[in-house]
Amino acid sequence: MPRKPRYFLQGIPAHIVQRGNNRQAVFFEQADYATYLSLLSKAKERYSCIIHSYALMTNHVHVLATPETRESISQMMQYVGRQYVPYVNQKYQRTGTLWEGRFKATIVESAEYLLACYRYIEMNPVRAGIVEHPAEYRWSSYGKNALLKGNPLVNEHSGYLALGSTAEQRASKYRSLFELEVSDAELANIRSHTLSGTPLGNDKFRTQIETALETSTGKVKRGRPKKRVTDRKGL
Repeated sequence: MPRKPRYFLQGIPAHIVQRGNNRQAVFFEQADYATYLSLLSKAKERYSCIIHSYALMTNHVHVLATPETRESISQMMQYVGRQYVPYVNQKYQRTGTLWEGRFKATIVESAEYLLACYRYIEMNPVRAGIVEHPAEYRWSSYGKNALLKGNPLVNEHSGYLALGSTAEQRASKYRSLFELEVSDAELANIRSHTLSGTPLGNDKFRTQIETALETSTGKVKRGRPKKRVTDRKGL
């Protein structure tokens, strides 16, 4: 059965998820997280991607990025994988695959869903029960986006910049987003679109994307959100 294509467009942000094989760990100590971020920084510069948000979990990775070409995201993730897997295998004297096949991704409508993806990504450590508040988690972009901590890996999307006229106003408004309860339906919607690769947005957005790509991107099946068992490794 042919693999479903992934859809990327220049200037349109995408939510990317890559999981460890069989949901096994891909980070084993603090240095591994730092190494991955270093590789991601090199890759985003080399292949012209802008990183807006990320969270590195024990057994998977979330990234929100805007590509400057249609190939930028695929090239960036391929570069990181080709560098990080040998690093892990050599360090821990292991062999075989590390990742669970190809990464998953969905392009995101800026107006309605972008900030929801920011929040979804940076709340991962909380949903996993690792920390009680996203500010307590070191390996995400929350410190940059909400607390204005220095992080050269992250650049603001125009949707984030629209939150206020100054950095302090934007950060304050951004923090207030995390005070809102996220419904199970919203979580399920983001997950299903990311897993299927279907554009995350309204019908108008999907039509615009299909026109630009000159192909049908399909639709996510609607229904009640499935109950999900979580662990400390996250979602």
